Amino acid sequence: MPGLATHPNLDQQAAGYATHEVMNQPGSLEDCDLYSGDKPLQEAVRAFGAQWSAEHLKRTGALVGSARVQHLARQANRHLPELRTHDRFGNRVDLVEFHPAYHELMGLIFGCEAHSFAWTHSQPGAHVVRAALSYLWNQGENGICCPMGMTFASIAALRHDPALLAEWGPLINRPAYDPRPIYPTEKAGITVGMAMTEKQGGSDLRATITTARPATARRGSGAPYVITGHKWFFSVPMSDLFLTLAQTDKGLSCFVATGWLPDGSRNRLKLQRLKDKCGNKSNASSEVEFYDLHAVMLGEEGRGVRTIIEMAHATRIDFAIGSTGLMRQALSQIIHHTSNRRAFQRSLVDLPLMRNVVADLAVESEAMMWMSMRLAQALDGSATEKAEALFSRIATPIAKYWACKRAPQFVAEALECHGGNGFIADHLMERLYREAPLNGIWEGTGNVICLDVFRSMQREPETTALFLGEVAKARGANAQLDAFADNLALRLKDISGLESHARRLVEMMALALQASLLVRHSAPAVSDAFCATRLDGDWGHAFGTLPRGLDTEAIVDRARIN
Repeated sequence: MPGLATHPNLDQQAAGYATHEVMNQPGSLEDCDLYSGDKPLQEAVRAFGAQWSAEHLKRTGALVGSARVQHLARQANRHLPELRTHDRFGNRVDLVEFHPAYHELMGLIFGCEAHSFAWTHSQPGAHVVRAALSYLWNQGENGICCPMGMTFASIAALRHDPALLAEWGPLINRPAYDPRPIYPTEKAGITVGMAMTEKQGGSDLRATITTARPATARRGSGAPYVITGHKWFFSVPMSDLFLTLAQTDKGLSCFVATGWLPDGSRNRLKLQRLKDKCGNKSNASSEVEFYDLHAVMLGEEGRGVRTIIEMAHATRIDFAIGSTGLMRQALSQIIHHTSNRRAFQRSLVDLPLMRNVVADLAVESEAMMWMSMRLAQALDGSATEKAEALFSRIATPIAKYWACKRAPQFVAEALECHGGNGFIADHLMERLYREAPLNGIWEGTGNVICLDVFRSMQREPETTALFLGEVAKARGANAQLDAFADNLALRLKDISGLESHARRLVEMMALALQASLLVRHSAPAVSDAFCATRLDGDWGHAFGTLPRGLDTEAIVDRARIN
């Protein structure tokens, strides 16, 4: 405006004076040790025989809780991966370019052995340690946890061919990340991906129409094949190694392919586009076409689902852990916010209604954590104990279903505790909110997972008895749990014709397992609150509806990152 020029001191005044003082803003929760400050997690690590790893977990907890990792995560989600199909000379290259922050985060998570710890350490509890590492990193940046989790899980599938495991296992398990687009054996460390889903099939992998034919006279596991077809979802298209499915004349089979060939050229695939996803933005997911892709068969020909299910089982465990870690981060954020913001002359968390909300979320978070760590313990024992293997088979889809279902509701409530700030993209809560539904889709949607639980009970009836036996380890300690477990046992006696009720039964199984673990291992304030609400029905339809008489202050204090 012309009149402004008549005030020579205006610019000086604007630069030197603020209109108000910024007050009553909690600031960021950063530079904290997410392991040493998490009392329930430490208790779970001790309870499941992994205390020997405490120093490694402390270093990881301090790293993930640092301002540095928070900054890198923001940058990796702000500057998204970009597909580069051709170089400047017109050559087809099919590369995905990432911001340097993504590469730095990948180096950190692989350097912490979050992908390999369980395979490279022989001590009892190694899978519990790796689960705790995944739990911590899912509080830092979820986008890098997808390639980490698939790299971890690939070892389970490669065990179907000892020669292929010997060839690739040592490279997979190296605590290193190397982003260069070259043949895997020339790299310091490698990542592993999956390309399974097709347009017409979705979760029905047997509807795969991609085909494979032998490249030589040799057939079967370890033999070379060429693959032609498409994949609707190729998770982490920059993987150095990936597993895929294709039809041979003997049926659906599993294959291993490298992203690049020994001569340095791209394997015979074309990246069609990157998925524009709701969340998990820092991680690239793509659509791909194979045109005589060079691959090697893994496992028995015609038994591809059986082969890949070993990898899927391990990734499902990681999705339960991932959703649980995401919930833990959301909980930590609201405890920090409500403890450091004041209203009506008190901290928000000291207002009875707000404390009820925070305590309810704390109970939910801890119950999920104990269930996830118990899955990891079962994975530790499954190699030598049939009972643990069967328990893992049924408990893994139960935990995957329930953790993934609860995460979106949990994070939505946690976001609301921040008011309008929580809905702004500058805030971590906005990213968690978009991320929360994702794990419920990967490796089987809710219905698919519940049907897997039913199939386990029908094919191997002893899994039901083992599951109920696990719940019964807390018998006599809580009357509400005893009554709930008896009711569940009656319902599970005959599940024929109950497919339409599968979600309800799987939910009950998850709650019974969580309650049993809390009663046996957690503080009475937490286990009492869980049993009184989730089992006995004295609870509303939203978080923050704990009944009177519970020690909500003790529950919140236990969950606080100290």
